[in-house]
Amino acid sequence: MKKILILLFPISIFAFQACNEDKVNQVQKNGSIETSIQVDHLNDSLDVLISTNKVWAHNLLVKTTIHCDTIPGLGITNEEAENDEGETKNVSLKKDYELYITVK
Repeated sequence: MKKILILLFPISIFAFQACNEDKVNQVQKNGSIETSIQVDHLNDSLDVLISTNKVWAHNLLVKTTIHCDTIPGLGITNEEAENDEGETKNVSLKKDYELYITVK
């Protein structure tokens, strides 16, 4: 059993390092589409979903599109926050959407 664990440990480290493989520091501008998505809180009951797409071709920004949608807010949640001195107190925060992206 110990031999199996000793073999699985290096494999698991390699697998976790592979998870970071898709992170990029700079967009390839020779032919790519750069997309950013953000959700801004408009008021207590509404949020704004902002999708920005930049189309890059031959190292030039060809087109930028921005699409805004008003979506329902998720309400307020109470969480415990800690300041630099280590003091904690309950604060009310607006709930954030989880973002899931499918690329085809």
